[in-house]
Amino acid sequence: MQNHRTLTRWAAALLVFLSAPNYATDLVPTRLLGLEAAQDIAAAAVAACRKDGYQVAVVVTDRSGDPVVMMRDVFVSKYMVQIAQNKANAVVMSNSPSGELRTNMARIRDELNELDGVLLMEGGLPIRFNGGLIGAVGVSGAPGGDKDEACAQAGIEAIQERLDFAD
Repeated sequence: MQNHRTLTRWAAALLVFLSAPNYATDLVPTRLLGLEAAQDIAAAAVAACRKDGYQVAVVVTDRSGDPVVMMRDVFVSKYMVQIAQNKANAVVMSNSPSGELRTNMARIRDELNELDGVLLMEGGLPIRFNGGLIGAVGVSGAPGGDKDEACAQAGIEAIQERLDFAD
C-alpha cells in the first residue's frame, strides 16, 4: 500500500511538472541605453554641429521613443527640440534612419504620412547594439537635414566603441 501511495505521488508530481506552462518565454532579455551613454551622444552631437557653426537641439530616446536626454544650444528654440524628438520617433517607429523613411514614403499608405509626433526628415538615426535597436537620436537646427544627420552620426560615433565592446 505504501508503494502505491509513493508511486501515485511521483506520478502526480511528474504530471504537474510536465503540464506546467513554460514561462521562460515570458521574459525577454534586452539591453537598454544608459543615461551616461545618452548624455555622451547628445554632447558629441551638439559639439559636432557647433564645430560647423550650427546651434542645434538633440534628443536621445530609448528603444520605445521615450526621451532619455534632451540638450539644446543657447539660441535654439523649443520648437527645434520638438522637431528633434519627432525625428527620433520616426526612427523608433521604422527601425531605420528618419531620412530613409521619407525616401520610402511612396510605399507607405497616405494616412501614415501624417502621424502626430513623427517627422519624416533627415536628422534621426538609430542607436544599435548587436544589430538591435536600443535607442534613437534626433537632431534639429542645422541648415538642412543632411547636416543634422551628420551631427547625429558624430554623436553615435562618440560611443560606438563602447557599444561594440559591451558584453
